[in-house]
Amino acid sequence: MDPPPRRLAAPLLLLLLLLAVAPPAAQAWKRDEFRNCNQTPFCKRARTRAPHSLDAPLSLSAGSLAGSPDGSISAELSHPSRPRPLVLRLSALPPHALRLQIDEDYSTAAPSHRRFQVPDVLLPDLEARTLHLAEPKTAGGVSTVALSSNLDVVVKHDPFELTVRRAGSGDPVLSFNSHGLFDFEPLQVSKPEEETWEENFRSHTDKRPRGPQSITFDVSFYGADFVYGLPEHGSTSLALRPTRGPGVEESEPYRLFNLDVFEYLHESPFGLYGSIPFMIGHGARGSSGFFWLNAAEMQIDVLAPGWDEAATPENGRIDTLWMAEAGVVDAFFFVGSEPKDVVKQYISVTGTPAMPQQFATAYHQCRWNYRDEADVDGVDAGFDEHDIPYDVLWLDIEHTDGKRYFTWDHSAFPNPEVMQRKIADKGRKMVTIVDPHIKRDSSFHLHQEATEKGYYVKDANGNDYDGWCWPGSSSYPDMLNPEIREWWADKFSYENYKGSTPTLYIWNDMNEPSVFNGPEVTMPRDALHYGDVEHRELHNAYGYYFHMATADGLLKRGEGKDRPFVLSRAFFAGSQRYGAVWTGDNSADWDHLKSSIPMVLTLGLTGLPFSGADVGGFFGNPEPDLLVRWYQVGAFYPFFRGHAHHDTKRREPWLFGERRTAIIREAIHVRYSLLPYFYTLFREASVTGIPVMRPLWLEFPDDKETYNNGEAFMVGPSILAQGIYEEGQKSVSVYLPGKESWYDLRNGSPYKGSVSHKLPVLEDSIPSFQRGGTIVPRKDRFRRSSTQMLNDPYTLVIALNSSNAAEGELYVDDGKSYDYQQGAFIHRRFVFADNKLTSLNIAPDNLGKKKFTSECVIERIIILGLRSGAKKAIIEPGNQEVEIESGPFSLRSGSSPVVPTIRRPNVRIADDWTIRIA
Repeated sequence: MDPPPRRLAAPLLLLLLLLAVAPPAAQAWKRDEFRNCNQTPFCKRARTRAPHSLDAPLSLSAGSLAGSPDGSISAELSHPSRPRPLVLRLSALPPHALRLQIDEDYSTAAPSHRRFQVPDVLLPDLEARTLHLAEPKTAGGVSTVALSSNLDVVVKHDPFELTVRRAGSGDPVLSFNSHGLFDFEPLQVSKPEEETWEENFRSHTDKRPRGPQSITFDVSFYGADFVYGLPEHGSTSLALRPTRGPGVEESEPYRLFNLDVFEYLHESPFGLYGSIPFMIGHGARGSSGFFWLNAAEMQIDVLAPGWDEAATPENGRIDTLWMAEAGVVDAFFFVGSEPKDVVKQYISVTGTPAMPQQFATAYHQCRWNYRDEADVDGVDAGFDEHDIPYDVLWLDIEHTDGKRYFTWDHSAFPNPEVMQRKIADKGRKMVTIVDPHIKRDSSFHLHQEATEKGYYVKDANGNDYDGWCWPGSSSYPDMLNPEIREWWADKFSYENYKGSTPTLYIWNDMNEPSVFNGPEVTMPRDALHYGDVEHRELHNAYGYYFHMATADGLLKRGEGKDRPFVLSRAFFAGSQRYGAVWTGDNSADWDHLKSSIPMVLTLGLTGLPFSGADVGGFFGNPEPDLLVRWYQVGAFYPFFRGHAHHDTKRREPWLFGERRTAIIREAIHVRYSLLPYFYTLFREASVTGIPVMRPLWLEFPDDKETYNNGEAFMVGPSILAQGIYEEGQKSVSVYLPGKESWYDLRNGSPYKGSVSHKLPVLEDSIPSFQRGGTIVPRKDRFRRSSTQMLNDPYTLVIALNSSNAAEGELYVDDGKSYDYQQGAFIHRRFVFADNKLTSLNIAPDNLGKKKFTSECVIERIIILGLRSGAKKAIIEPGNQEVEIESGPFSLRSGSSPVVPTIRRPNVRIADDWTIRIA
């Protein structure tokens, strides 16, 4: 059996079990506890195949393409050795995405079990948005279908190959099976007596009653300098490194298999807590993307040039090999002139991210565990005493009655509602943990009900699956079943979750699902779900369905009026619709701080903009300087939370001396001042899917210097930051892309673009800059929580470009409800040009009848890069004259007047107005 991934268990029986199975030094991730490719038969088989092989069953041929009434085009894929053919279906989505579906033909000689197609991930209106494809044109064994005005799909019939190419030039963009590695192992009707399908790993046996059913194919990205995506794995490289081929040392593919990994490695293609099989290729010639909707274990190779022994590897082409244990081919090809196009197309398929409540975008304080109500009171008071804002206090598993979720330890938390209300009186919220394992205790009402209703996942013999997790013996709700998800959602009502209040939100952990005594610390692959689906077929989506059911529960609790906040550790494609994720159980070391940047950036690129890493590292005791540097970086994460293991020393921000407390306070204050900007970016993400925290190349797609920069990052289009990732570092090189100037976020000092700047490392901040040509809204008065900043005035920071122009946006709503969907919001664009600042309404007027108003005003306008010596400005309407004077860049104590400032123009954010520099 595998050791538990973290946290010592309280029950004595569980403790004895864990001591029996854990090695003496279970303090680091151990490679041999998890399968590698050679120990995974489908991966090992796929990797031994040579490209362009004509051996059966790889060399499939495609029959004639035929149009269907629904606008799609179909064909038969066959080979004499196959028991039945495959059916291929091509369809198109606007503006120019191609969907490729391949499954077995069940019309003849069908097995008793059909292959699993993942439900409830793609948007329900996808078929309605499908475009009508024109009849294919066939000549010389090749058929061509127009995908859009500038893209074609080319199908080579024998052997089968598919290419998306540019219509005018004929240049390929993406191809499928161009190396002839497509294989689709057929389901078996019955098990041959002379063959065994069992697979063994360590002490576990997977009986595989339905035989091998893997799928393999190659996908090539043309015109790509790098490929990105495939979370989740630890890496300090933003681009995916080659895993096979000449000069490659790492021989393991990128693994997508949701696992509870104990203290994961910061440099490894090994799979972690979530899986999104989406890859983006980018280069100077454009961007493309490939998404495979499949929830089975997946292994993906990024192949180095010359991997196929080509004498002269093609420049600007990256080949990849995709391998999955089960499922079907349901794949999407995306093409864009720039990477944002590709991200938007992926989001159009899997759904836009949920719009969070305002409080959720602020700072969260967590520990495993705050001991009792007195501890909670003390931590809450400590933030106030040290003038450090925070919005959310979290409780881990020890707050429950014996690890029974939806309960409270009444000796430690006798008055949970009173505790929550005291926090709420300061505008703050609380979060409690709810995991998927249910304690198998006959006196526990939740277990009784799930057992009676038959709501648990079954083992291979059809009995309720019994595994070990924090409560000891546990069972797991079958979240694939919509009825069970609805049942679970009801458990979050105030009647069912005694002691909960409207200001309590939820944290889903361990939902990979984690099973301490299971193979690789997870559920056996031959466990059975709703519809006779094996766990191997949906493993990577289990946490997604759990996250969905929990978010639906909070939505029902609030009668559809309150936006849920649910943090999930496991995730899959589409998880962005239900809440936030984090990078899991990281460690308190500099490498994990550094790797958090590409990890969070990758999550954003693949649809999950609301993510972050545990500030300070979950495991271990960060040295004070590391903790300070982590807060300075974490202030720019979309999800900003400090968290720690219960074996670590307490690390509330004021425990490291006055100087470090002041620096951490300043980092958190930076986040709170930028909350209007962050909230505006979350609004953009909820509409377009463009992430809040972005790789540099997402904003500068033509700048090759940005393509593999995983140390610096953008927050929206306007702010660039780079962490300090080494102990005792004295200087740092920061590349500022683009032709325009950048302005230091500390003092407004200008720096040239398209230049790497060697900067001294400062103790009190990390390098961070505002891009010339942008306007950033801030709130500079600091309160105890974001809720108490609601009516505070705004500051606009205008950073002029070389044309003396700039623009930016501000989005405001009530911060909590869904009224914004009916028009109840303010959305302004600020434009500075010709020495005039204009506020424009960009909110559509046809969204609904609800309105949102605000009396908030702008109290300061800072203008960086203003060349004239102007001393006055005129506000219209009203012809009011105000002075331009030297003012502080921030309102913090000790800030000196250094920047041109229009003080107290007091124009309302909801109004149209102009301010002209006289």
